[in-house]
Amino acid sequence: MENINIWCWLIPALVGIVCAYFGYLLGKGKNSGSDNSQELKSLKDKNSQLEAALLECNKSLSQKDNPIVASQAITSAPKTETKPSFDATAAKAVFGKAIKQDDLKLVEGIGPKIQELFYSFNIKTWKDLSETPVDKCQEVLLSGGARYKMHDPASWPMQAKMAYEGKWKELNKWQEEHKRGKL
Repeated sequence: MENINIWCWLIPALVGIVCAYFGYLLGKGKNSGSDNSQELKSLKDKNSQLEAALLECNKSLSQKDNPIVASQAITSAPKTETKPSFDATAAKAVFGKAIKQDDLKLVEGIGPKIQELFYSFNIKTWKDLSETPVDKCQEVLLSGGARYKMHDPASWPMQAKMAYEGKWKELNKWQEEHKRGKL
């Protein structure tokens, strides 16, 4: 009886081992690797062709006279940023008072104390403020204490961008329509 009991375990184990070995051999035969490497090479060639076509398309777009389309073209050449020139005369004509370059107090809602808070965070120009996320502006305000909680900096980066770009009429119009940052 003990003999039969051993065979009940031994036969299924041997069958399982033989099946696993044949399964391994069949799987190894199907994935010889040459098909995968051929497919990978084909995909790399196709990718290179598409990148070349994209570059050619972007070059043709950037050569067009349409500034909107040309500015949206992706080029591999590094962009050189030109700083808009500050025109104090144009700013004075719109606002009716002398405007100093990069004076953060020009932004509706920023006074001398808040300007000092921004300076302490090394945000000292209209460009700096225009590139500052609103949550960072909120952090700057909170660093000054509870008395600055009532201020809403949501529009400050946008206003600073208009000032940086010299869009005086647009900035003045926006500020007239949104006194104290509210409609």
